[in-house]
Amino acid sequence: MVIYFSGIGGVGLGPLAEVARDAGHTVIGSDAADGLMLERLRSNGMKIDHNQTGAFLKSVHTNTPIDWFVHTAALPADHPELLAARELGLRVTKRDELLADIISAKGLKLIAVAGTHGKTTTTGMTVWAFKQLGIPVSYLVGTTLSFGPSGMYDPESEYFVYECDEFDRNFLHFSPALSLITSLGYDHSDTYPSQDDYRSAFSQFIRKSGHAIGWQRDFKQMPEIPADRLWQLADNEVMELGVVGEHNRRNATLVLKALEYLGLVHPAEKVDFMNSFPGTNRRFEKLADNLYSDYGHHPTEIAATLQMAREINEHVVLVYQPHQNIRQHEIKSLYRNCFKQAEKVYWLPTYLSREDPDLPILSPETLTKDITNKDVVEIAQLNDELWTKVELHRESGDLVLCMGAGSIDGWVRSHLS
Repeated sequence: MVIYFSGIGGVGLGPLAEVARDAGHTVIGSDAADGLMLERLRSNGMKIDHNQTGAFLKSVHTNTPIDWFVHTAALPADHPELLAARELGLRVTKRDELLADIISAKGLKLIAVAGTHGKTTTTGMTVWAFKQLGIPVSYLVGTTLSFGPSGMYDPESEYFVYECDEFDRNFLHFSPALSLITSLGYDHSDTYPSQDDYRSAFSQFIRKSGHAIGWQRDFKQMPEIPADRLWQLADNEVMELGVVGEHNRRNATLVLKALEYLGLVHPAEKVDFMNSFPGTNRRFEKLADNLYSDYGHHPTEIAATLQMAREINEHVVLVYQPHQNIRQHEIKSLYRNCFKQAEKVYWLPTYLSREDPDLPILSPETLTKDITNKDVVEIAQLNDELWTKVELHRESGDLVLCMGAGSIDGWVRSHLS
């Protein structure tokens, strides 16, 4: 089967393209921008073009008839490639239908990692654990990994590990054998208009799962879930591990309980391999001495990552780029107490993406006015002046953490190259 991915360089489609290739399909794609994922895909011989006018797609189809057009959820309805695909009569879907098809066709048991926060790291930890135990595994994780590709299909595997995102109700297209629920808060108001709707979707997801493992305090928030399908962990069951960060110890505990449930490790077995988990890219990723990058952009994630940073260094400086103005309107009140473990915060303008044009853009001054330790906040821009300050902090021994899901990571890396 020939599969064309529009937006192949994204964290959703890139790993899926790798899985599809491993499963024996011909993969071709396009993306308007370059990035780490695109570099990896090209290095593996995939044909990728920046032309998204529809011309490249039609040219490919003329020479190699395309069976399936898969597009990112961010693709607008009037996108030239989407229109061209429909004009050509191609099968057109988002990523979930293709992945579900591959999992079913290969007879794999799905281990789905879902939750408001911690999905990527927990998925990476699960894959790492399988590899350390020498158990073949297929998987898809929404980032690049230092210990393997972002997605792969192993014909020897019994299980498929998947970062099952709730955005666009993606996770409701699957019926996992086992689900790990990392946390339950509230996110993606563009998909879920209320917190009750969000919680109800997670309840539905668990009802579609053969079994689910998660935290007691989260399951209590979900209506109408069958208790006999749940392994509910209490807070005092967090395992004593050498993993940095309290939230990461919780994530690692989930993974080890999952392995125990599947009969892959014994409860009394030593699990030191989890302590050597190298992490995933953009999740507290060390870029250089005293310099880290993190994808976090929600107050809960910010507080957890700062706590982890303080376990390494008592002097933590945060450079923070909020993500999406529409999201800032929803979470601005949650910023109040989440920066307590930072000695200094450089606050950048919000990175704009998929915005409501009728919604006023919240300024850094507005977003920071109610922060408890407001005296440590300085409004900044991504420029040479800020980089000079970052370098001075690093030289004086401070840990500098650059957080955000927008352009901040690329900005930092460009100054290191």
